[in-house]
Amino acid sequence: MRHRLYARLHGLVILIFQVSADLGVLRVTNYVTPPLSSDYCLVYNSKWTHLPQTSNNATSYVLKNIIYTGLCKNSDVPAGGIKDEAVAVMRGNCTFVEKGRIAQAAGAGAMLIASEDGLVPPSGNQTDYDNITIPVVMIKYRDVLDVEKTLGKNVRVQLFSPPVSVFDYSILIIFLIAMFTVSVGGYWSGVPDEDAGGRSLSDSGNSEKKQSDKNVSFTVFTVLIFVAVCCVMLVLLYFFYKYLVYVVIAIFCLASALALYNCLSALVTKITIGRCRFTFRTKVIEVRLLFLATFCIVLAVIWAVFRNEERWVWILQNILGIAFCINFIKTLKMPNFKLCVLLLILLLIYDVFFVFITPFFTKNGQSIMIEVAAGPSSDEKTGGDILEVPADTPAPQEKLPVVIRVPRLMNSAQTQCTVMFSLLGFGDMIVPGLLIAYCRRFDVRIDSRIYFISCTLAYAVGMVIAFTVLILTKMGQPALLYLVPFTIITSTVIAWRRGEIKMFWKGSSYEVLESSRKPLLQDDEPPGAVSE
Repeated sequence: MRHRLYARLHGLVILIFQVSADLGVLRVTNYVTPPLSSDYCLVYNSKWTHLPQTSNNATSYVLKNIIYTGLCKNSDVPAGGIKDEAVAVMRGNCTFVEKGRIAQAAGAGAMLIASEDGLVPPSGNQTDYDNITIPVVMIKYRDVLDVEKTLGKNVRVQLFSPPVSVFDYSILIIFLIAMFTVSVGGYWSGVPDEDAGGRSLSDSGNSEKKQSDKNVSFTVFTVLIFVAVCCVMLVLLYFFYKYLVYVVIAIFCLASALALYNCLSALVTKITIGRCRFTFRTKVIEVRLLFLATFCIVLAVIWAVFRNEERWVWILQNILGIAFCINFIKTLKMPNFKLCVLLLILLLIYDVFFVFITPFFTKNGQSIMIEVAAGPSSDEKTGGDILEVPADTPAPQEKLPVVIRVPRLMNSAQTQCTVMFSLLGFGDMIVPGLLIAYCRRFDVRIDSRIYFISCTLAYAVGMVIAFTVLILTKMGQPALLYLVPFTIITSTVIAWRRGEIKMFWKGSSYEVLESSRKPLLQDDEPPGAVSE
């Protein structure tokens, strides 16, 4: 079976199951005390070969290694015979069916076909395989060499295909990362207002102006432009992916390095020791911040150089991605709930359109979102009918660095054959995070915590439901389809119940109007009147 998790561009997550019963595990055990064992990847055709789901139900065979031959004629059978043994032979020179017939006629218990070029399920006419009852599987040639090197020549093997688990602990890690990002970013967004001692939207106006060089506020126009740019960028990536992907990678390197510096410098400046400074062209520079900037740049460069290394570079991408999302959430500020609703609903429509509607317009019937998120790999764009496991590390396929990636943690045939990841798009944290940040600032200005906590919990519930629907339906799920309604409805209900819906909806403009009325009323008072 095969299980993949894809993510969308601009963060609207698409989680997809692709299932095809073609992957299994080859467990090799030697005869030493205590016995040592190793698991390797195998590929088989489930239409012709049936493997047990657990090693407890799998038959144990003595391995007969004759990879020096292709077993294409009866004379290739060794003099000692291969009765009740698992025979390993080289791929090529004849068909899978011919190899299987000769091995079965010689009494073999199973056939392992070693390939140097890559693993594909054994294929052929159904009638050709009707008389072949022994398991016929493909394995990597380098794995056969590794068995002899690490376990020796006298070993036993078991062939089985464990079922794909509907749940993997990597999803839990993804959930915790998302909660951490939106919580920290949202909370941090209200720190400047809290430090200024502002308890109303109007009182915080001066503090916001002081931060104007660091913070950017949305307007209706900028919201519309932002969504339009997302649409145009996605379409351009669909048609010119192999060129624009490098533009996105370069932007991510610059933006993530700057974001990481902004996040870490806020912590470093809290430390009261080591504040060595020097002057350069009338500017005072702290040495520790200079080293911090260098560290952030180096980290981004290391990721850029090794971005296609699957085994460990995902850690760097996650660090940079989390910093990018936190910095984005705390820097871009929504002035009122009205703009929050507009932005979230427009991006929800954008998400649903490019996931569910665009397949009706594309030539291959695939959504533009999946095409862009999956990248140029042809295997990822097929429906899973053809499966190939490369013999060696495949040529790198550039991916958009717009996701949090966590490798699957539960051992399975999939993890033996390739590195599998659970993915979450940046936008699924940033977009709801902007609303959570607004709730946090609104809480600061009315001396409350209810909006921030309620919206954050609503985000958590939406994420849980999105993952639950994915697991139950095994179908692609745009996460904003669940996150947007839960966060918006929860915030609206809280404001309505507290009698603050008008102030919450209009935000700073509401306070400006209220504060501007008082001098006007005072001017209309008759002379000599005493103001209360």
